[in-house]
Amino acid sequence: MSAPPAPPLLLASTSPQRRAILEQLRIPFDAVAPRYEEHDPPGADPTELVRRHALAKARSVLDDADGRPVLGVDTTVALDGRVYAKAQDAGDAEAMLEALSGRTHAVISGVALVTPAWEDVEEATTRVTFRPLTPRDLAAYVASGEWEGRAGAYAIQGRGAGLVERVDGDYLNVVGLPAALLIRLLTARFPGAYGFG
Repeated sequence: MSAPPAPPLLLASTSPQRRAILEQLRIPFDAVAPRYEEHDPPGADPTELVRRHALAKARSVLDDADGRPVLGVDTTVALDGRVYAKAQDAGDAEAMLEALSGRTHAVISGVALVTPAWEDVEEATTRVTFRPLTPRDLAAYVASGEWEGRAGAYAIQGRGAGLVERVDGDYLNVVGLPAALLIRLLTARFPGAYGFG
């Protein structure tokens, strides 16, 4: 017996990368901007931070969902206990990339799947190693503008791929949505309904 058709998820995000990943997975969804403003206090634990932001994003649009599951996601970059969120300007972006150069950092995403009846919140971590970057590498990447609006000031699915030496874990997590974790959550709550489990 086949599972009933799945209701489209409501994605609480304006990220084109997250939309593209859901389309790639053939998971039906509608997207809406979350009514939530992120604040990253200095010294915050990155895992707690992304979990809290993901849940708050999902909750902020729950009233728009008509009972459908709401998906909230938040991603950050962490190195040596410091959170590298979105760069404020080109100088900030260059400083971030210089700090990540030749080192392995963590890309951490919080994923919240929420309905009026229940809330699931988990996180996924992928380790990314940058090759050593020269001043020319840094200047060229910052000049490209691709760093804007990106945690850690790079986009692995774009020119930022050229900064990366190795990825350990879910590549799509670095793009912006950990697919393996999302599928596990959907399978647990809706076995078979989204084509998995």
